[in-house]
Amino acid sequence: MTNSTLGTALITGASTGLGAVYADRLAHRGYDLLLVARDAGRMEALAARLSTETGRTIEVLRADLTNRTDLAKVEDRFASDPTITLLVNNAGMSLNGGLLDSEVAQVERLIALNITAPTLLARAAGKAFAARRSGGIINIASVLALTPELFDGVYSGSKAFVLNLSKSLAKQLEPQGVRVQAVLPGATRTEIWERSGKDVDSFPAEWVMEAGDLVDASLLGFDRGETITIPPLADEGQWEAYEAARLAMDGKLSNREVAPRYREGIREAAVA
Repeated sequence: MTNSTLGTALITGASTGLGAVYADRLAHRGYDLLLVARDAGRMEALAARLSTETGRTIEVLRADLTNRTDLAKVEDRFASDPTITLLVNNAGMSLNGGLLDSEVAQVERLIALNITAPTLLARAAGKAFAARRSGGIINIASVLALTPELFDGVYSGSKAFVLNLSKSLAKQLEPQGVRVQAVLPGATRTEIWERSGKDVDSFPAEWVMEAGDLVDASLLGFDRGETITIPPLADEGQWEAYEAARLAMDGKLSNREVAPRYREGIREAAVA
């Protein structure tokens, strides 16, 4: 096997679901792979298959990204291995229930896996890629970042964090030659549902996208230079209108004066 001219893609949560599909697609595109997850056995089987099919060099790194020592080992790879050119921040979890009926340990684990780990890995990748003025970061968020009222706010809040992080990093890093993309899946057929005690088949069939379709669309969005990719959204104009409305508030969200709609109420309350 020879080193890929595309470099190595480091994929978290690579033993199953979207991570395993990203591994398949990127290996077939010509990337070498560094697979990161807790389940070494499943990663080894995936690596063996993809190595046979593609001839790519595939390394398996077992790591629990909620464990700070394991996370640090993955972070360190970006500084020590200049062949890594792409980070796919995919690992994540959801709660079995909501915030009020979940154990504290589970909430802390979600925050560690969905927020702390992708943040620190994006930091490590961003620093290494910016120094080389090339590379890419793909962060897996969720459409729930835009619809927090629908389901548990801890999960959707973690994905809103990933969306904000991606937008900020894109503005900071893209002038230095580093691509940043946030992918917002809707309901997608992966094991995350079963692991959190949910049944994806309880949704209408027309809501649920296959993992392969999601990844294929997302990689096409990456190829096209999209910062935000929402594969299930048919009307891109709705997203553009949403962003335009948000950006229209720029420059109006900080003011020494209280807004008039509050000022009159404050005066009335003082008189009363």
